[in-house]
Amino acid sequence: MVSFNVARRAALGLLASPFLAPARAEAAHRLSLLHMNDFHSRHEPISASSTACVEGRPCYGGAARLATAIRQGREAATAEGRAPILLDAGDQFMGSLFYTRYRGEAEARVQALLRPAAMTTGNHEFDNGPETLARYVDRVSHPVLAANIDASTEPALAGKLRAGITTMLGGMRLVVVGLATPETPGLSSPGPNLHFLDPAETMDRAVFEARRQGPCVVVALSHLGLTNDRRLADDVQGIDVIIGGHSHSLLANGLAGAEGPYPVEQHGARILQAGCHGRYLGRLDLDVAADGSIAATHGVMRELTSDIPQDPQVAALVAELAAPLEEWRRRPVARLPGELSLARCRLEACELGILTAEAVRQAVPHAQIGWMNGGGMRAGLPGGTVTWGDVLTMLPFQNTVARMVLRGHVVKDALESGLSRLPDPDGRFPQVSGLRYRLVAEAPIGQRAQEVEVREDGRWRPLEMERAYVVATNDFSRKGGDGYTMFRDQALEAYDQGPAVEDAMVEQLGR
Repeated sequence: MVSFNVARRAALGLLASPFLAPARAEAAHRLSLLHMNDFHSRHEPISASSTACVEGRPCYGGAARLATAIRQGREAATAEGRAPILLDAGDQFMGSLFYTRYRGEAEARVQALLRPAAMTTGNHEFDNGPETLARYVDRVSHPVLAANIDASTEPALAGKLRAGITTMLGGMRLVVVGLATPETPGLSSPGPNLHFLDPAETMDRAVFEARRQGPCVVVALSHLGLTNDRRLADDVQGIDVIIGGHSHSLLANGLAGAEGPYPVEQHGARILQAGCHGRYLGRLDLDVAADGSIAATHGVMRELTSDIPQDPQVAALVAELAAPLEEWRRRPVARLPGELSLARCRLEACELGILTAEAVRQAVPHAQIGWMNGGGMRAGLPGGTVTWGDVLTMLPFQNTVARMVLRGHVVKDALESGLSRLPDPDGRFPQVSGLRYRLVAEAPIGQRAQEVEVREDGRWRPLEMERAYVVATNDFSRKGGDGYTMFRDQALEAYDQGPAVEDAMVEQLGR
């Protein structure tokens, strides 16, 4: 992330220093920021591993339970003399049959009842191109933000995305600036006409302008991921709060699985993120002095457990939307002896990922290696009966199996790219079949995959750098998605129109 220049930093530092110093003034304004992120079309309650809820086991979230928690959060804040606002850090789209079937219409109808004040674009809002996002923007009443996207040359989105919002909340000016991940072109399908700008430089200009106009609270509504949110706080002075998404990070005090406290304090900013899939709702209370400085904060991350009642209006809407999906969802395709979890598939080899990589390998004649990006799987598979619905929820992107021929050195480069973001979880993490290696995570980037071998004729043999190998993957990765540009630029005999990945998976489950 690029830092802004020193002269601008110095000027902004002089202007913003009253807002960064520990406040002594008495709080004159009491605000409450409710926030969610990475809902991924999980309108129905989920299990602990984000699969379909199973009777008799703990269930979490769902749009109707989330609606109740939001209402309760608003009511509690108001009772305490605070002004509440709900903000969404993006990735409403993709992740369940609701998106596969409705392409954003379900999300728009549910959001109309949740009433967020604004939402940032996540990368998955572009999975079916700018036109699908444009239809969503037209349906919803809340603004969709992306200050660092220039959409002026994209006919579908020109004039539809806003940089941010400014609103009076509790008598204080609240400035919310939306930031999309600049990695979107490699992660999704935004098309060639959208231009993604540097988030730090964009936010720098927004903060400078906001502070120039007088006392305010500045919020970055970010879909950059926790690591980049930390960098943003370091690079840009004057941000009060960063409400984040993208990395599915749970920031909480006293909840299992939390990656950090709530909030994370970084260079004067308070960084928030509420996990994913509607399982959590964050609330940060701010006591703000008349000069805009933060006098005090108090935050809580609420896990949406089954004791929270479901809002009847939202529950009825979800039931209406779910009805056409039931026949499709119920068709059995296999039985598994136990659950296959998605939880670690962006960090390490996982059984679910290996099975999927083997599915695409089996779908390509003579393929020696199967390859699946960890981000291509969006849910685990339950133990017991597995249905079409489970498979489609796990693999919602409608990708096709792709075939290519790669030299051994390209295979090695791809492995190193896939491992390059460790220790952070990332969608590029390689789930492979017919290929094995020793991971040295602490080694420098480019040297982490060691002792690489390919399985041939029932035996493991060293990867030969100049030898050609037939590799099967999905068309998204083959075209360079999730950073696999070597698949796009160095593949030989590439063919992307194989069977659907979900069909290949069903075949594999039946073997």
